[in-house]
Amino acid sequence: MRLIPRALCGAARAAWRESFPLGGHAVARWFPGHMAKGLKKMQSSLKLVDCIIEVHDARIPLSGRNPLFQETLGLKPHLLVLNKMDLADLKERQIVPMVTELVGSSYRYHRGESLEYCIMVIGVPNVGKSSLINSLRRQHLRKGKATRVGGEPGITRAVMSRIQVCERPLMFLLDTPGVLAPRIESVETGLKLALCGTVLDHLVGEETLADYLLYTLNRHELFGYVQHYGLGEACDDIVSVLKRVAVKLGKTQKVKVLTGTGDVNVIQPNYPAAARDFLRTFRSGLLGPVMLDRDTLQSHPSAGAQGHRPAETDP
Repeated sequence: MRLIPRALCGAARAAWRESFPLGGHAVARWFPGHMAKGLKKMQSSLKLVDCIIEVHDARIPLSGRNPLFQETLGLKPHLLVLNKMDLADLKERQIVPMVTELVGSSYRYHRGESLEYCIMVIGVPNVGKSSLINSLRRQHLRKGKATRVGGEPGITRAVMSRIQVCERPLMFLLDTPGVLAPRIESVETGLKLALCGTVLDHLVGEETLADYLLYTLNRHELFGYVQHYGLGEACDDIVSVLKRVAVKLGKTQKVKVLTGTGDVNVIQPNYPAAARDFLRTFRSGLLGPVMLDRDTLQSHPSAGAQGHRPAETDP
């Protein structure tokens, strides 16, 4: 990405960007083979399942959910769990009682005589499916983690065997690989997914992501980044912000510049390293809770009530 300063530092709120320039950016594409294979495996496992739990990032409750889940797995009762609620300032709900009630009020077909519950956990990559399973095990069985977790998409690549998470009622969960839609609906949806770590950063560009994050924070008047980095004032120019972040963190690099008298070593800010730190700080919650879908929720207040039974939870 080529960064172009706009000289908006210290500007009044009226100077904040009202829209993000999406021209020239392509929609991110990331649908590797294990995703397609995983979706087929999920379909073939449906006969063993009583209920579907779809986990999604609470910061983007309306953006980036995979429509293929409803098309291919829609026969079973469906519970939407908004995870990472501490990063989006949402309320806690309990999962096991909700699943028990949902399955109890639904037709179980050939599993009607079974005394156990088997739940498939699905979602796009890196929304906390494995973390949810491990949390439920700690809460109800007092046992440690059973599935591997990580801070980047693609950790779980296959549909795993059943994992017990509760004794009464007897409940097992199936962990599954994160599956994105083959086509992400828009560039902005792709940016939101990438900010939440669902799409690999390099597919979008770290500095582009940092700029979109800065635009979002300023537009929603969330200036935690100013205090965190000791910037002194809010700023809408990503070049200036990353420069000051790089200098503060000591993330600089020597660059050779050819002049009329020969090569000269110049110290320059390491913009990519500063962008990575800016993104890491946001994802770890150090900038405070951020709802990336705020504009969508405000313009369509009933949008979140459609489709599935929701649960905002941190299990």
